[in-house]
Amino acid sequence: MVETLEPDIDAQRDALADRLFTSANATFDLAAVYLGDRLGLFRALADGGPATSAELASRTGLDERYVREWLEQQAVTGILAADGSEDARERRYTLPAGHREVLVDELSLAHMTPFVRAIVGSMRMLPGILEAFADGGGVAWADYGDDLREGQAAGNRPQFHHLMADWLGQVPDVHARLSAPGARVADVACGEGWSTIAIARAYPSARVDGIDLDEPAIEQARRNAADTEVADRVAFHARDAADPALQGAFDLVTVFEAVHDMSQPVAVLGAARRLLAPGGTLIVMDERVAEQFTAPGDDVERFMYGFSVLVCLPNSLAETPSVGTGTAMRPDTLRGYAQDAGFSGVTVLAIEHPSFRFYRLDP
Repeated sequence: MVETLEPDIDAQRDALADRLFTSANATFDLAAVYLGDRLGLFRALADGGPATSAELASRTGLDERYVREWLEQQAVTGILAADGSEDARERRYTLPAGHREVLVDELSLAHMTPFVRAIVGSMRMLPGILEAFADGGGVAWADYGDDLREGQAAGNRPQFHHLMADWLGQVPDVHARLSAPGARVADVACGEGWSTIAIARAYPSARVDGIDLDEPAIEQARRNAADTEVADRVAFHARDAADPALQGAFDLVTVFEAVHDMSQPVAVLGAARRLLAPGGTLIVMDERVAEQFTAPGDDVERFMYGFSVLVCLPNSLAETPSVGTGTAMRPDTLRGYAQDAGFSGVTVLAIEHPSFRFYRLDP
């Protein structure tokens, strides 16, 4: 007879209680980092050096008592360092050198404050998400506001800035085509344009068009490009990629981290296919989730599902009809969408990245 071991219910209970307490502290960290980022407190410490609460309040134009409480919380949680002064008003606080990239360096691959901003922005929509759970509706992207849109754009910016040339350079025929004079690229669902700008930087002979339906994002993309050396080779359009005037014009079409958010991905991929010139290619970058559902999952999978519950699924269900993909779009799901959109084949490209997977779709 095989003995069946009963689960240790007390151990399960205590482990979950401990986990949620740890998560509560982590949530408070996110909120305080959000404040430090949005109020310019981290930047003021990074640029001006160690400060007392009064000095930092003066640098930022904020109330000293609030600044003092924030500084103490940040020191207690280990994000800032404090000297040994017992007088709270005389105590000086320092941003550790190793924390600078994470908190204030906008082009560092370690920069995390944009993700904090996006997460805080998404949690603001919990009342609407509660309603969506009950009625099956959704929460429109525009309703999430600036924090989510700007957080996502700023979070992906370092990846595009540092890695875009390497990513596309690993696809030899695409690289050769974009290196030729007159090459044209359409960056569909371009958001605030950092991917569009990065493609133009990687290929000095190419002209790149960023296309998105989100007018505030397109307006910001134009401002972002205006300050760069590629401003004369990029253009941004708040228009539908299905616009017949765009069809057949592009050597490469890209869709970065957006297909899983779309209510009707087959229609969008079909429109992207029609944008291609003869011999052109579509490259899709989306989340590197597990190929099959596995529970419990790793940290990347947990992160993706967190965004899916709070943002990606509600956003995709805000329009009808909707396939309701969610963030965990597995490779077979994309293959099915691509086939229905008329593509002849899908290849997972051998581009290594911890959280992104790259697909090549050929007409």
